[in-house]
Amino acid sequence: MTGQPPPTAPEPSPDASTPDTSSLEATLHAAGFPVDLLTDEQRLVLGELTPEELTLLLDVKSRLDAVGPEVQAHGEIAGGALF
Repeated sequence: MTGQPPPTAPEPSPDASTPDTSSLEATLHAAGFPVDLLTDEQRLVLGELTPEELTLLLDVKSRLDAVGPEVQAHGEIAGGALF
């Protein structure tokens, strides 16, 4: 692991019917998600995540990123073979 905690989920907006997508997208961008490549439909789905779901998503992403170099090294050495 990188030793850094994953970014925390933003607080829900006061009006629960309208998610604060700018704060959400900033959080996802800081975590390394390519938010500028997301479709409107994908943004809508992410905007509907509960704070707990977003925290889980960020945690899983940080753990995958932590082992990414190991996985990438196997792909380069083994020619992309998965094992």
